[in-house]
Amino acid sequence: MTSVVTAAGVSVTLRGDAAEEAETALQRLISDGVPGALAAKNASLWGPDAVSEAGRRLGWLDLAQTSRPLVGPLNELAADYRAEGLDHFVLAGMGGSSLAPEVITRTAGVELTVLDTTDPHQVGRVIADRLERTVVVVASKSGGTIETDSHRRVFEQAFADAGITGDALKRRFVVITDPGSPLENTARQAGYHVVLADPDVGGRYSALSAFGLVPSALAGADVGRLLDEAAELTPALRQPYDNPGLALGAALGAAAAGGHDKLLLADAGSGITGFGDWAEQLIAESTGKEGKGILPVVLEGVDAPGFAPSPDARGAVLGSYDASAITVRGPLGAQFLLWEYATAVAGRVLGINPFDQPNVQESKDNTGALLKAAEEQGPAAALAAGEPDLVFGAVEVHADGAIKAGSLSGALEELLGLIPAHGYLAVMAYLDRTGRDAGAAALRELLAVRAQRLRGQQSTAHVTFGWGPRFLHSTGQYHKGGPQNGVFLQLTGEVERDVPVPGRPYTFGTLQLAQAVGDLRALRSRGRPAVRIHLRDRAEGLAQLLDALEN
Repeated sequence: MTSVVTAAGVSVTLRGDAAEEAETALQRLISDGVPGALAAKNASLWGPDAVSEAGRRLGWLDLAQTSRPLVGPLNELAADYRAEGLDHFVLAGMGGSSLAPEVITRTAGVELTVLDTTDPHQVGRVIADRLERTVVVVASKSGGTIETDSHRRVFEQAFADAGITGDALKRRFVVITDPGSPLENTARQAGYHVVLADPDVGGRYSALSAFGLVPSALAGADVGRLLDEAAELTPALRQPYDNPGLALGAALGAAAAGGHDKLLLADAGSGITGFGDWAEQLIAESTGKEGKGILPVVLEGVDAPGFAPSPDARGAVLGSYDASAITVRGPLGAQFLLWEYATAVAGRVLGINPFDQPNVQESKDNTGALLKAAEEQGPAAALAAGEPDLVFGAVEVHADGAIKAGSLSGALEELLGLIPAHGYLAVMAYLDRTGRDAGAAALRELLAVRAQRLRGQQSTAHVTFGWGPRFLHSTGQYHKGGPQNGVFLQLTGEVERDVPVPGRPYTFGTLQLAQAVGDLRALRSRGRPAVRIHLRDRAEGLAQLLDALEN
């Protein structure tokens, strides 16, 4: 069976079992009047307990229209900056404040430096890059995001050290935040350019809001076109039939409800760059709670290890690929709206509230407590991880007794052996994602190949990869609130060149380690295997890991 739903240049194709299971869910959604109720912003769609939160999180449905007034002023601001010789734009933001602009600018082929890390090597490199031509976009919905606050502080210090002060300094910051946030007050007192976002839009649904559009427009992307593409799709999303968002949402929700709770995301010539990382946050953070959820597994392509039929997964491909259960085509602006709509619908099918993130705060609280202890006792005492279980050259294995192998290769195989049936391994790298540690991303493929070899062709162990701490604002919710069948491999590394956080009693290196240790404690408190591998020397340790899996 194959089902194709097309509207406004967007098509959703469902094949085989995915089409059959989605059809039942789709008819139920239609009979329940979901398209009309969602268009009317009926917050009761997700149950009485969700009304309070959902009632103030549905503004994304109108962003194709309500964001339109931003376009002209943003284009003028971008032109003014370039006329002043300011043409290097840095986005300091986390999760929903950074993932969409990264996709938009990479797809458009324009430069935007995204700073969504606490790794001191990456931070140090960015603040030293073209400072005389740099404008910093500080983006935080709440205004209290510790990473973004630290980025703002370090750039203010860097500009001051370079002699950029007074009115010249004021021109170097554009701040995006919700009305009344602490960041708005700080920014206005400093005289920075402030853009207020729609408070009725949650972070992961904010691609077409000020959070997605401001940095993208300043960098040179055509954001008006994105809104046009979304606006063309909007009428179809109000209808019960020929509604691609409803069809996709039914497919995602029905698959997870039926045990296919892994969504294998790959691209096949869509022309969109990095979409999987944005969709990963949207889907994982929206659905991963109450022991339920959809785990996105972002793959390198349709030929990547792990993209294969399995009893607990469905494949979804952007572009043209006839061998996938789900294929989605359409321009980027429409894709943003389509997947937001589909995720909200999948939440309805699964019986969860797709607009809250009840478990994200736990790791933040752990980080805060560790930073306070580091201030009182010193970082070495507060963040001490104890003696490693195993040491192989530049690699320490901290496994809380779970790993006992006599080689690094054996230790990694023991870790893979801990993955339960229909479970997954999450690799979480607190390293420099854009510098010399970037090669750590290859671990996902290598671990997937090794897992397949160990388990045989009849059983698939899915492997995800995330850069810390940005995944804490993404899949971190699923790790702690979703089905408790995960195994976790955390990577940390020695800091060679630390960077102080101005006005705070800690460095970026201390903050990064506190985030890693805090999340590790949150994961272990749930009784799931969580292993930390610490690289005493990052280059040597990473080379050892790759070699242990390649040979």
